[in-house]
Amino acid sequence: MQIVMNGDPIEIVAGSSIESLLKQLDISRERVAVELNADIVPKAGYEKQLLSDGDKIEIVHFVGGG
Repeated sequence: MQIVMNGDPIEIVAGSSIESLLKQLDISRERVAVELNADIVPKAGYEKQLLSDGDKIEIVHFVGGG
């Protein structure tokens, strides 16, 4: 199954959730925001939100600093 993540097409396993995608990419859910097809997904929904072929995902990392 193919999705577009941050503008680039990637292959993922069918039936993947946002949570499983983040784990696959070794991204901690605590410091990111995820947008699915132009809608922000609440962190509480990462496990339940399944991805479909052609979905567009934007993952934004929060960076601290001074």
